[in-house]
Amino acid sequence: MSKSKNSATRPTVLVLAASRSGADDPVARLKGTSHKCLAPIDGVVMLERVVQAILDSDVLGQIYVSIESETLLRSVPALQSWLDEGVIRIAPVCNNLADSVLAAAEMMEPAFPMVITTGDNALHTPEILQDFVGQFNAQTGDAAAGFTTAETVIADFPEVGLAYHRLKDGGYSSCNLYAFRSDKALTAVKIFEGGGQFGKRPMRIIKAFGISPFILYKFKLATLDQLLQRIARNLGISADVIMLPYSYGPIDVDNISFFEISERALATRRLDKK
Repeated sequence: MSKSKNSATRPTVLVLAASRSGADDPVARLKGTSHKCLAPIDGVVMLERVVQAILDSDVLGQIYVSIESETLLRSVPALQSWLDEGVIRIAPVCNNLADSVLAAAEMMEPAFPMVITTGDNALHTPEILQDFVGQFNAQTGDAAAGFTTAETVIADFPEVGLAYHRLKDGGYSSCNLYAFRSDKALTAVKIFEGGGQFGKRPMRIIKAFGISPFILYKFKLATLDQLLQRIARNLGISADVIMLPYSYGPIDVDNISFFEISERALATRRLDKK
């Protein structure tokens, strides 16, 4: 599928697909692949699903995939075709996610505006991407992050067991969708230092953003928007919360349980289309 002619005016998208765990990743081990994102899920390679959703959304521009080597992408026929057609390009991988984003920004054309997603967002659809990009385009912050409420997730996936951010105004989970409007926003790559996952390891907030956001978070003294604004001020930027009312939004394929939940959901979607 080719990109729209006016894709240069749309956000460039970076898909983080490098393996943090390698052969020790339980999903990769389960499916016998080198990378989790190269594992098939309901018959389609995970990373292929992510790229296809980006293309079908028709709101994003050039696609860059941050992965260790081009050979890995060429092991999947659809990804190989997209490489040869220039639909996807390789972005460098560094020692950590934050440095990988910074290195990618150096070589992406254009680098901004930039949307970041991950190669294990197997449940993401064109609709969630359209909503995220639409809200980002309507806002003015230097950076933005997508969230879904705990209630929305639990209504459809009561068994999922996500680590929610419990704040003054309720529980939230990140959808692994981020956007940067300019190079000024790159200070926000601190969200990727140490792998992120602040809901599971809130002490990482201190290292990334300082003690005051940690206190606000730990003791539920701020709403989600208030917490994000405090973090943004500490980083010297402005930021927006993008609320996404999709129960599947925060469910990435982070472990075997999430893989099984995601595969069941994908199978249900496939059968519903028949």
